[in-house]
Amino acid sequence: MIRRTACLIARGCDPYRNLAIEKHLMDTLPEETAILYLWQNRRSVVLGRGQNPWYELPVDTFTMSGGLIARRLSGGGAVYQDEGCVNATILLPKGELDIPRQLTLIGMAAGALGIQAQAIGRQDLGVSGSRFCTNTFYKSGSAAMHQAVLTVNAALGSMTQTLTVEEGRVPRNYRAPQVPAVNLGDLNPAITVESLQEAIYWSFARMFGQEPSMLDERMLHTISIEKLTQHFCDREWIFPKAPAYTFSVAERFPWGGVEVQLMAEGGVIRASRIYTDAMEYGLFEQMEQALVGSPFLISAISGRFEQKLAWLTMPRLRQMAGDVCTLICGRIRAMDRSGGQN
Repeated sequence: MIRRTACLIARGCDPYRNLAIEKHLMDTLPEETAILYLWQNRRSVVLGRGQNPWYELPVDTFTMSGGLIARRLSGGGAVYQDEGCVNATILLPKGELDIPRQLTLIGMAAGALGIQAQAIGRQDLGVSGSRFCTNTFYKSGSAAMHQAVLTVNAALGSMTQTLTVEEGRVPRNYRAPQVPAVNLGDLNPAITVESLQEAIYWSFARMFGQEPSMLDERMLHTISIEKLTQHFCDREWIFPKAPAYTFSVAERFPWGGVEVQLMAEGGVIRASRIYTDAMEYGLFEQMEQALVGSPFLISAISGRFEQKLAWLTMPRLRQMAGDVCTLICGRIRAMDRSGGQN
């Protein structure tokens, strides 16, 4: 049960520091407490935890023009942001996370500004098929968070250009078709960044039955924030090293896109990497670990998946793991039939 609520509005637009504050709030969240964290980023692309940057945007062109690339803790897809966007993170105890309720909170805020939100794609919100809010969710330890990014008066032309990758760079079937974006300010010119933040604040207050107390980031532990900021801007976090691979396969499922890369040597899988824009990134880390050390054989891979992922109880997660296992084994079977051509 939530007994206390608070709100913090970030002072700056540095995506790395803002992500650090978000992580610090999650790590130090008191029991029975919900916190609303409102923030904006300068021109940037924030990647999902499992994504390959080179599949999501023209990295060199974007960074040379002054754009920043960051990587968040949660899964999901890449999100373009600038100062015409509002980030709203709701942090609460893990047992209190209720995705339909969280989406209702954002819908209430839009409704207060005259916008009737509709479900779009995978847990996003929009109007008439165009999206104005992307949502991701993340759990760690005893806490959880809902991250929402809403476009108010963002540079939509730059967004489309930035999230377009040259043909041939991305594996076929990996990426989802882009959903058109719309600015809330175009739907209602009276909507501003400030009015949206206020609407979210009051929706948060109504949802939890009390007006949140206001926090200031200067109250937070400075050394912790600085250390986390360095982590989020570390190049190895944003661009993790990818092993050389001898096998790859990619596919798009209703739950997201996936590409599996394996390095097999001496008939054994020595390294694995799975790129995905699925929400449940932690599952894919488990699958990567399950694959390493397995003989590069269909029966062995199937057995590894069954053994290492036996802890899965949610039907959705079991379905996802089964889809990836079937994808890998199907590709190996096709290679065997074609004489080993990858």
